[in-house]
Amino acid sequence: MTVPSTTTPTLPSRPPADTADAVTAHTLLNCLIREVSAPEHQVTVDRDRLLLRLPRRDILLRAPLRRVSLIGAHRFTGPVQRYDGAAWVTVGWRELAAYVQDELELRTGIANGEFLPQVTDSRETVRTILEHRTTDPAAATLEDAYLQSEQSLVFGHRYHPAPKARTGAPEGWLAYGPETGTRFPLRYLAVRRGLVREEGDLRDLDALMPRADPGFVTLPVHPWQYELLRGHRALREAIATGDITDTGVGGPDFAPTASVRTLYQPDADTFLKFSLNVRLTNCVRKNAAYELSGAVALNSLLQPVFARLGERFPDCALLAEPGYRSIAPGGDTDLLEGFGVIVRSGLRPHLKPGVTPLLCAAVADEHPTSPAQVSRLLARAGTDALDWWDTYLRLLLPPVLTAYFEHGVVLEPHLQNVVVGVRPDGSPAQMFFRDLEGTKLLPGHHRDALAALPEHVGGPLMYDAERGWNRVAYCLLVNHAAELLGALADTDPALEPALWGLVRDHLDACARTVGDPPRLRALLSGVPLPAKANLLLRWSRRADRHATYVPLPSPLGEDFPREAAC
Repeated sequence: MTVPSTTTPTLPSRPPADTADAVTAHTLLNCLIREVSAPEHQVTVDRDRLLLRLPRRDILLRAPLRRVSLIGAHRFTGPVQRYDGAAWVTVGWRELAAYVQDELELRTGIANGEFLPQVTDSRETVRTILEHRTTDPAAATLEDAYLQSEQSLVFGHRYHPAPKARTGAPEGWLAYGPETGTRFPLRYLAVRRGLVREEGDLRDLDALMPRADPGFVTLPVHPWQYELLRGHRALREAIATGDITDTGVGGPDFAPTASVRTLYQPDADTFLKFSLNVRLTNCVRKNAAYELSGAVALNSLLQPVFARLGERFPDCALLAEPGYRSIAPGGDTDLLEGFGVIVRSGLRPHLKPGVTPLLCAAVADEHPTSPAQVSRLLARAGTDALDWWDTYLRLLLPPVLTAYFEHGVVLEPHLQNVVVGVRPDGSPAQMFFRDLEGTKLLPGHHRDALAALPEHVGGPLMYDAERGWNRVAYCLLVNHAAELLGALADTDPALEPALWGLVRDHLDACARTVGDPPRLRALLSGVPLPAKANLLLRWSRRADRHATYVPLPSPLGEDFPREAAC
C-alpha cells in the first residue's frame, strides 16, 4: 500500500454547486465506511484509492485518496466511481445517496423516506452558504478570529449523512445562519410577571435588554423563532388581552454561533441559547422544559466541582449557565419550551492577557475556512506540530478524564462544545468547556443531589457508568482528538503515528493520576474506540439520546500496526 503525500487542502476554486456535490459525496463515504462497510470488512485501501463494496446491492465503489488514516478517517479527492462490470463510471452524490439508502434498507429491513430529502437539503444548504459567504479567511487577523471561528463551519460534521440539513427554504434561514457572518438584533416581548417562568441568576440577561413597565418582565426572543410561533393560539390570546406586548426588534446585534441557535453579544460578552423549532442536523433544537430547569440545577452542582478542577488545572474553565427565562400563558408547554432562553456566561472573565478564544471545530476543520484552522496556527507558532499537539493534549485530556473518574461528571467535549485559547503565536494556552445540555452526572457520585431534584429534572441529568463512558470516550477521543489529529496529519502525513503516540502518552499519564481505572487501561491496551453511529441514528429516525456506537480500530495499543486502517 502506498500512502499519498499531501498538504493541508484549501477550498476548491470551483463553482459552489460542484464543491457542495463533492463534499456531500465524501461525507456520505465517511459515514458508510465507519458505520457499515468497515465493520463488515467491505473496505480496502489499494495504493492511492479506497475500494468499498455494498454487499447487499453487490456494488463496488472506489474513490481517490488524498491521505489515508490509521483509524480509517481517510481524506478523499476527486469523484466516487462505480464498477459496471467493464469500466469505472463516475457516480454523483444523488446516486451515491440512493445506493446508501438501498443498502441500509436491505440491511435493516426498515425504509426511510426522509433520508434522501435530508441529504438533498444538506447539500443545498452547503451550496447556498458558498454562494452567499463573503468572509475571506486569509484577510482576517487572529484578533478577529473568535467569531469567524464560530461562523466558519461551512461543511459541518464529517460523520453525519446530512450535516447541514436545515428546515425550510434558504430565504427563511439565510438571515440567521452563522456561516455567512450575519448579525441581527433580537425581538423583545414585555410579559406580565405572572406569566413568566424563570430560575437562577438572570442579571446578565437583564443587563442586555430594555426595562419593561412595572409589573412586566422583558423576554428576548430569537426573531426566527418568533416567526415560527407568532400564530400560536395562546400567544395571540395573551397579546390580545395585553398580558404580552410585542415591543418589536431592537437593541444590540447578536452573532449566531456554530450551533445556530446560540447567539453571542460581543460587547456584553454574553451568550443566549434559544429554542428553534427547526431541525438542524439530527434534531429539532428546542429547550425542553426539563432542560431549562436542568441547566440551572446542573450549573449549581457543577460550580464546586469546577472550582476544584480549576485549582488542579488552572488553564481550564466551564462556561456557566446560571439561569433561564420563558413564558407559560395558561401553562402552555409549547410556549414554555419554544420561548425558553438559557443564559451562558462569556469567555472574557476566564481569558488570560493576550489569549484569543477559538472554536475547536474550526481549528480541526478539514479545510482552512478561517484563521483558526490548525495549519494557520502552526504557521504563526513557529513550532512543529508535535510540540503544538503535546501542549493541546495537556490542556484537553486531564480535566475531562478527572471530571469523569474522580467527580462523576460526564462532560461532552466534542469539537463544537470546546473553545481553545491561543497565544499571539498560535500556541494553545487555555481550554473552555461549554453547553450543559450534554453534560451528565453518574448517580454513584451524586445520588443525594439528584434525589433532591424533581424526578423530571434529575432523571435526564443521569447517565450510568457505561453510557457515560461511551459518551466521554467518543466525544473526547473520536470526535475531538482524532479529528484535530487528522487536521495536523494533513500538514505532514508521516506524523500521524507520532501524533497518536502523544495521545497514548497523555492517557497513560492521566491513568496514573486518577487511580489507574480499568477503562483507561483498556484504552491503552488498544480496545476499539466507540464511534457514534450518526448514519444509523438518522436512518432509524430516533432522537440523539438513543445513539448507539460502532467500534473503531484504535491506534492506542502498543502493538497497533502503524499502517492505514480499512
